[in-house]
Amino acid sequence: MANFIAVDLGATSGRVAIGRVTAEKIELEIVHRFAHEIFEDKDGAILWDWKLITEQVIIGIEKCLVQGPPVSLAIDSWAVDYGLLDSKDNLISKVHSYRDPRTFPAFEELVSRLGEERIYQDTGIQFLNFNTLYQLVSAKNDESYKAASKFLLIPDLLNAELTGKISTEVTNASTTQLLDVKKRNWDFPLIQLAGLRAEIFTELHEPGAEIGTITGFGALDGIKVVATASHDTASAVAGIPFGDRDSEAYISSGTWSLVGIESDVPVTSKQALAANLTNELGAANTVRILKNVTGMWLLEECRRTWRASNEEWTIPQLVDEASRSLNFNSLIDPNDPRFRSPGKMPERIVAYCVEKSINPPRTKGEFTICILRSLAAAYQKTISEIEEVTGKKISTIHILGGGSQISLLNQLTASACGVKVKTGPVESTLFGNIAVQALSAGVVPTLSAARALIGKSFISEEFTPN
Repeated sequence: MANFIAVDLGATSGRVAIGRVTAEKIELEIVHRFAHEIFEDKDGAILWDWKLITEQVIIGIEKCLVQGPPVSLAIDSWAVDYGLLDSKDNLISKVHSYRDPRTFPAFEELVSRLGEERIYQDTGIQFLNFNTLYQLVSAKNDESYKAASKFLLIPDLLNAELTGKISTEVTNASTTQLLDVKKRNWDFPLIQLAGLRAEIFTELHEPGAEIGTITGFGALDGIKVVATASHDTASAVAGIPFGDRDSEAYISSGTWSLVGIESDVPVTSKQALAANLTNELGAANTVRILKNVTGMWLLEECRRTWRASNEEWTIPQLVDEASRSLNFNSLIDPNDPRFRSPGKMPERIVAYCVEKSINPPRTKGEFTICILRSLAAAYQKTISEIEEVTGKKISTIHILGGGSQISLLNQLTASACGVKVKTGPVESTLFGNIAVQALSAGVVPTLSAARALIGKSFISEEFTPN
């Protein structure tokens, strides 16, 4: 048995887990969980609590060590956000959240000036105002940007704190809209056109590369840190036990819903641009052709608003209410920009419906079924776009992550898309993180072999259209 430590940082919570790889399966034990939230500082910036995140990760690793030394450790996280380092590799910037609206002016100016085709032709990335490209452009007048020696995305920012080694993992770099997806290298011509400082872009490494060893953290010192597919969706896709990859799609269902397929080559055609599909890199030289759909963020933000009014609702309670509100069939567009910022989500949904002359939800059940049905409809639209652009015909959808536990959403998705839905693994990101580490250590020979072990490690449910 080989033990690995996986650190998975999501946009609202983090987990540190032990993965035990045997000849029969991969066993997961989540040793430490912690919640974290974005906050607004005195200047109005929307930030991550980076000190809390790093402290909690270290606590989690310490808990794992009680059970013995690991073969290695790897970190994955959400995409696009970053920190800026000085020449001594000290963090000198705030760690902004992608939900900070500072990026909207930069997004509009740059896309207007360079044109969508120029930006998309090499990067192949979906146009979202919070991509790292627009974050960096919006930060060009900040003192921290002017003084920066380099920038690192979240997983490698944490790798640098633990090991002192500076490098950027390629699957996460591909989400920035600053990487040439065909060359798997930074798109320096685009970086120059955007007016960014090319010298702050670090060397790139692939999933499975050895980063270094933890130094300066007492009992943690000496743990080998390797790169997983450090974008959490890249790890999640690495954790899917595909049957026939050519006819199967996935939905990584969490704060965001990432809807896509795995491919050997990117697709950056005009048709793909028109559909606003993204080409993100994956483990084992794969490409994830997908689209970001706003996910459970909508319901979580509703819950947060209701909680502020002393109404505490769990997801199961809301789904139960939704199941009694099935006659309510108003739909919203989950990707409407008004839903991206935090706060007052129920009011925003009602305002959207009023503006579109749609019957607005009023009860908790109506809000919930409206959100779930709208997500299923968005999934169907995205699957159809991917089929049209790639020429593939999808027969099965794997739903991963926390959203896969909502049976009502799974059934709505199967019915909307007209195909079979298979759930899990719920912890696909942790499974994928461990799989890439095991591949790096030579414990498994191929990613396919690791996926076969994952397929034996959890119980899947199936939903068919009705």
